[in-house]
Amino acid sequence: MAVSVRTIRTAVPATVIRQQQVRDLFAAQPGLGRLGERLVATSFDASGIDTRHTVVSDFEEGGHGAFIDAERTLLTPGTAARNGLYTVEAAELAVRAAREALDDGSGFGAADVTHVITVSCTGFFSPGPDYVLVRRLGLDPGVQRFHVGFMGCYAAFPALKMAKAFCEADPSAVVLVVSVELCTLHVRSSSDPDQIVASSVFADGAAAALVTAREPADAAAGPRAVLDLDSFSTTLTPVGEDAMAWTIGDHGFEMVLSSYVPKIIDEHITGALQPLLAGTSSTAVERWAVHPGGRSILDRVQTKLGLSDEQLAPSRDVLRRYGNMSSATILFVLERILADAAAPVAGGERVCAMAFGPGLTVETGLFTARPGSAARLAAGDEAGHEAGLAVGEAA
Repeated sequence: MAVSVRTIRTAVPATVIRQQQVRDLFAAQPGLGRLGERLVATSFDASGIDTRHTVVSDFEEGGHGAFIDAERTLLTPGTAARNGLYTVEAAELAVRAAREALDDGSGFGAADVTHVITVSCTGFFSPGPDYVLVRRLGLDPGVQRFHVGFMGCYAAFPALKMAKAFCEADPSAVVLVVSVELCTLHVRSSSDPDQIVASSVFADGAAAALVTAREPADAAAGPRAVLDLDSFSTTLTPVGEDAMAWTIGDHGFEMVLSSYVPKIIDEHITGALQPLLAGTSSTAVERWAVHPGGRSILDRVQTKLGLSDEQLAPSRDVLRRYGNMSSATILFVLERILADAAAPVAGGERVCAMAFGPGLTVETGLFTARPGSAARLAAGDEAGHEAGLAVGEAA
């Protein structure tokens, strides 16, 4: 019984920040100093990012409010104020992504959902996003709800593993997985290199996936390609516990993102993949979904694993257009891979996905992109048409 992601849909806030514009904003902050200015320029320019999205409208050119004053000085609102904005905006973004996933013709709708799993590490409220999704989307009030909280950039993997387990236990289950992260709520001006790196890459976004072992009732419905969830693996690297961390401070959540993280990943990614790829050569994997925590991370993984530019293109494109949206980011990458595999070969294509987070934790997954029911039906119709032509020619 194959448990599959039937669809992935994404959503981002309306406010777009351009990397050069926000670089100049951070570099001009009072008290930064020449070294800080150089670190800002280096981090922002080398990020591989063109644009990001944010729920903080103050970042718009000329905008000001609780986060940025009229003189374009970054302010330090308290954690309560930041989390208050999270409560409103995270709910809106999660609902948008989930509604698109339910309405995109996957063959499953709101009435089919049996489980909801939400993922976030950038804010808290209760009843939380899982409750909001049930109420706003008109889901069955008896739907089972779960939340994966404060795990960081790799947290979509535990959520997908939970969804797979639910579907294996109940073949009729349809699980809605929604990740929503508002990282820009916690940016601040700082001369600390780790904080500067964090400010240069993090962004806001949401992604929703429908996971099930069921086929749609209508054989003609559904996507051209689905993503079978084959296996998962988790590894803690022997070093790096302090290199990536996420704590709650008086003025928002505080990120530690050391410049040593790419080096740690470079040294340990091969070993982290061994349990997942046991008996499978990495060269047999056609597609790769690498969490774009930053350009240096992608560079290190590509070189270490010998991946082609084409294989890293989905990850680099997401980084360039959206930045690092913590746990939602890998779902953005997988969404692109599913779109690229709209007509996968009959036997399917292997997809290896990975993400990195506090610990330093490496989560990996091995998937198969294969034709969905609609694609198989179309292929059958085409085969029947070709067979009819052959019979006619023989006659």
